[in-house]
Amino acid sequence: MDVDGNTGQLKDSEVLEPYVGMEFESEDAARKFYIDYARKVGFVVRIMQRRRSETDGRTLARRLGCNKQGFSPNNQGSVASGKRPRCSAREGCKATILVKMEKSGKWVVTRFVKDHNHPLIISARGVSNGVRFLPNVDKDKKIEQLTLELQRQDQLCTAYRNKLLNFLASVEEQGEHLSSKINGVIENVKKIEAEIQKSSCH
Repeated sequence: MDVDGNTGQLKDSEVLEPYVGMEFESEDAARKFYIDYARKVGFVVRIMQRRRSETDGRTLARRLGCNKQGFSPNNQGSVASGKRPRCSAREGCKATILVKMEKSGKWVVTRFVKDHNHPLIISARGVSNGVRFLPNVDKDKKIEQLTLELQRQDQLCTAYRNKLLNFLASVEEQGEHLSSKINGVIENVKKIEAEIQKSSCH
């Protein structure tokens, strides 16, 4: 089957899965197809390795996968050192797709791993047949994370506002100090002019 980036778009109730041998007109068409497939199934795509031509630098192959592929280096180091691991989006998921450019110029799927090792999240426009929704505990955790992030942003905004107010107050204070200096210079000039006028009268 040949997919040009526009064809192959099914109804929201259906999902066209990639398969080995599927053809695309370009790398961009293959990437858009897989991203649209991921949105409907319920995961986020990570743009991964590519292989370039040694002669002209053209991309000859591209691998895309689930954003939960691999493991966080920070988590691996924490486990080794006995420290508490940080939260990470990576869970070692193996879901991936590999597309290569053939001599004909077409891009062909040469490898496709469908299964994920984690629950999938279905968007409002996605499908739900045969796919698990995110457990409530994960939803609550996500809400808690977003709430903490909003609180952190509010704290930053308050800190920046206080810094701005302090800066404006400092500018105003310096302006008043400068104004008093200028007024003092003017008074001195007036005194000198008055003394010169008295001297000229004598």
